[in-house]
Amino acid sequence: MITREDVQAKLDALAKPVGSLGQLEALAVELAVASQSLAPLTCPRRLVLFAADHGVVAQGVTLWPSAVTTAMVETILSGKASSTALAKAQGADFRVVDAGMIQPPCEPWPDHFNASPVAPGTADLSRGEAMTVEQFDSAWALGEAEAQLAADAGYRLLIAGEMGIGNTTAAACLTHALVGIDAEIATGSGAGADSAMRAIKRDIVTSAVKRLNGRTDKAAMAAIAGFEIAAMAGFYAAAARLSRLVLLDGYVTTAAALIAEQLCPGTRAVMIAGHLSAEPGHRAALTHLGLTPVLEWQMRLGEGSGALVALPLLDSAAALLCDVARLADIGT
Repeated sequence: MITREDVQAKLDALAKPVGSLGQLEALAVELAVASQSLAPLTCPRRLVLFAADHGVVAQGVTLWPSAVTTAMVETILSGKASSTALAKAQGADFRVVDAGMIQPPCEPWPDHFNASPVAPGTADLSRGEAMTVEQFDSAWALGEAEAQLAADAGYRLLIAGEMGIGNTTAAACLTHALVGIDAEIATGSGAGADSAMRAIKRDIVTSAVKRLNGRTDKAAMAAIAGFEIAAMAGFYAAAARLSRLVLLDGYVTTAAALIAEQLCPGTRAVMIAGHLSAEPGHRAALTHLGLTPVLEWQMRLGEGSGALVALPLLDSAAALLCDVARLADIGT
C-alpha cells in the first residue's frame, strides 16, 4: 500500500528544493495515494453525465421547469454546452446517460448517449419516497455498468457529471441526513432560487429527512435521492472496485459520493475533490469524506464543469511525479 509518506519521500528526492512547489506537491500526494501509484495516470479520462428529473420541482424549489433538463441535455449532446466545451479543451471523452428524464431527447441517439432510463423522473420527495428500493438498485446498476464500460475501454480517470432540475434539493436532503448538518446550511440556492424558494426548499429538506427517523440505509437513501444521484453512487462504487481514480465535481456529485461511501465503505479512497462549490453544504460534505478541494472558485454549474476545470492541475501533479529527475541522478 502506498502511503502519504511514500509519496512525500519521492517528492523530496526530486531535483528541486524540498517543498518548493507548494500546494502542487500536496495535490501530488493526494493523487498518488488515491491512484495507489507513485507514477499516477490522469489520461485517458472520461466524463459520464447522468441526467434525470425530480418530482419535487412541482413544489416551487427552483426557478426552472423540468423541461429544462431535456433542453440542456440536447445542448450537451450538440456539443454546445459549457461542460462539452471544457471537456474538449481538457481532452476528456464525454458520454451522456438518461437515468430518468420525463421527456428524453429525440432520436436518433448519438453514439455517446445511453438511452436507458430507470423511470420518467422520481416521485415528489416532499410527499413520500422519491423512488423504490428496486428503482434505486436499477439506477445504481446503471452507474456500475458505465464505470465498467469506461474501465474496459481503458479509461484511468473517471468523472461523473449531472443534469437534473431540482437535484440540489435531493442533494441537500442527503447531506442533511448523512453528514448531520442543519437543513439551513445544507440547503442552498441551486440554479438561482430566491430567498422565498430557498425557504420552501429548506422546509422540504427538513421534513423529508425527518421522515427517515435517523435511518441511513439503502431504503432511506432511495426515499430522498434522485435517479442520477443513485447512478453516480453506483458509478463511484464500481470505480473504486475497479481501481479507477475519481475526480468529484460539485454538491450533487458529492451527495452521490456520500451514498457510495455509506453503502460501500472505502469508496472515498479513490476520490479527489475537484472544487468547492458555492452551495453552503458542500464544504461539510467534503469534510465528512475527508477530501480537500483543489479549487475554491464559487462555481455551481454542475455537469462536471468544476472537475474539468481542475483537470490541468491534476495533470501537473502527475507530471511532477512521473517526469522529474531525482536529485541523486543529476550529478550534484
